[in-house]
Amino acid sequence: MPAQGKHRRPKSTSLGRGLAAVTTGGAVLALPVIGATSAFAAPAPAAAPQAVAPAAAAAPANSAAKAAPAKHSVVAGETLSKIAREHSVSGGWEKLYEGNRKIVGSNPDLIHPGIKLVIGAKSDDKASKASPSAARGASADRADRSERIDAAPVAKAAPAAAKEAVTYTNDLDGWIRESLAVMAEQGIPGTYEGIHRNIMRESSGNPNAINNWDSNAVKGTPSKGLLQVIDPTFQAYHVPGTSTDSYDPVANITAACNYAADRYGSIDNVFGAY
Repeated sequence: MPAQGKHRRPKSTSLGRGLAAVTTGGAVLALPVIGATSAFAAPAPAAAPQAVAPAAAAAPANSAAKAAPAKHSVVAGETLSKIAREHSVSGGWEKLYEGNRKIVGSNPDLIHPGIKLVIGAKSDDKASKASPSAARGASADRADRSERIDAAPVAKAAPAAAKEAVTYTNDLDGWIRESLAVMAEQGIPGTYEGIHRNIMRESSGNPNAINNWDSNAVKGTPSKGLLQVIDPTFQAYHVPGTSTDSYDPVANITAACNYAADRYGSIDNVFGAY
């Protein structure tokens, strides 16, 4: 007996409208009715890589850390060049000076013992960043800002070579030469030979020398330093821009030379107790 044709409903519903059955002489033909959604039966590709990318890119920025600037306390005889070399300052003494201009003052050749320099400080010298586009005011567009940044290295490159050559050693020779530079600025007469000759007679080159036995010592004002200056004389003839410590070599020499210039015309004219 011929088997009766059967129409089985397919389990999958991925075809839009199922199947239509057509019987022909007991045989069953199952014809799919193609629906509009059949082309979208495959699952869409995952978009995970695009979602992960921003987080991965942001990670290095969030992990970056800036080290706190270090501080350096200046001692007698040091220079900006020497300090910059010791701390490996990128940009040398010029960069160190830019970040500490308010502390050092207008002359980078004169730094005073006891002041504290910030290593790695941002420049506080707004003038060094100036360019013609700065005059356009706060409303300057992005092109103006780029122009100012590009012009900055040119503005501060010129004085670099001249200043780098002025360095002083932390010894008697360096102290005398630095004092002569200060004296030249202040119009105080004196020569290397005259200063050296009197130092060797008065203290043998010891910046910490003190006389505790002469008449000045009996009065409570002993002679101190390289050129054996008593405190009242040091205070009266102290040269602005040098240390207020009478034992400081440069301050002691310049004060003594200032006194000798007032009393004898120059330290070169002193050949004995003065």
